[in-house]
Amino acid sequence: MKNEALEEEYIFKKLNEFKSKDLNYSSGRILGSMCSEPHPLSKKVFMDFLDSNMGDPGLFKGTKAIEDEVIKIMASFLSLDKPHGNIVTGGSEANIMAMRSARNLYMERNNLKNQWNEPFEVILPKSAHFSFKKASDILGIKLIEINLNDEYKMDIKSVKEKINKNTIAIVGVAGTTELGMIDPIEELSQIAIDKNIYLHVDAAFGGFSIPFLKDIGYDIPNFDFSNEGISSITIDPHKMGLTIIPTGCIIYREKKYLDLISVDSPYLTVKKQATIVGTRSGASSAATWAMLKYMGKEGYSQLANSCMINTNFLADALLKEGFSLITKPQLNILGFNHPKIDMNDLVKAIEEKSWRVSTSSYPKAIRIVVMPHIKNTHLREFMRDLREIKNDFNI
Repeated sequence: MKNEALEEEYIFKKLNEFKSKDLNYSSGRILGSMCSEPHPLSKKVFMDFLDSNMGDPGLFKGTKAIEDEVIKIMASFLSLDKPHGNIVTGGSEANIMAMRSARNLYMERNNLKNQWNEPFEVILPKSAHFSFKKASDILGIKLIEINLNDEYKMDIKSVKEKINKNTIAIVGVAGTTELGMIDPIEELSQIAIDKNIYLHVDAAFGGFSIPFLKDIGYDIPNFDFSNEGISSITIDPHKMGLTIIPTGCIIYREKKYLDLISVDSPYLTVKKQATIVGTRSGASSAATWAMLKYMGKEGYSQLANSCMINTNFLADALLKEGFSLITKPQLNILGFNHPKIDMNDLVKAIEEKSWRVSTSSYPKAIRIVVMPHIKNTHLREFMRDLREIKNDFNI
């Protein structure tokens, strides 16, 4: 295959042809994604910092200072004054880092030398993100999945029953991927304290909305570092934070959890490195810093509230049209079905109307994530199409 040099004009022409096949967030037709369209300011700042590398921070001291400030600001949303952590590629990398910290902490406490000979176990809900399956494969840990209760949250009684001498960590979720539910983090925290077990909270989705919703009066349980048993939290700015993709974050309560996973990096300007990837763009940190300063707590509160208003509007509209909700939305995610239409047939009909939804696996349902790019007008159009679909099924 030839790889001839091409004119810039032709290159952009071909790229635009590729891009024309993509869906775009501004259309409002992407209803099943936890990501949204980045704010224009975020895009502009990202471009200005493209050549920075947080894998070698001594060369980019200013950008490293930005990352440190971003960590501190986001930790303040999570009730932690002196945080440690990194801006990473996303929730998956953050979750893998947390599991690695938990495993290495367990090994240190028990004076273990070979991680591949030990039956490490992590207790987590069935609703946990698939990134933990990657962590299991990479780190050699066994996942002990806990059943969900009637509200599709982690069953505490089952957690207590499954803890044993091989348990290295417990994982709770604040904003489950499929339904946006918040596990009983306060109770998990007490268990972690009583049993001296590492507790990680995956708040990749909820971390950028729960604190702000609580500030304006929403009745949402505490999920953050105010719970003393929590060791680490994942939070993703590229979801409700309006920053560029990819931007994730891992925040630790204590520096030792980072130290446990640090490896020597002798030829770089720092001699230890803890993140999974080596080369990390500082542009993600800079873009997130810009959005944190631009939006402030008030801006993020308004954004989260707007998404919840639209979520509740959609929930009410679905019920009026005879659809059934899986559960009352706790965050801006909802699952629904129709009692007289097969779910797969309904998904196919919805996609034929040029909407893109996703489905949950437990329980089987159509899943809508009401992100900032979805406006009330889009939801009204969606409901009009659902009424037409019902007519097509003679309902």
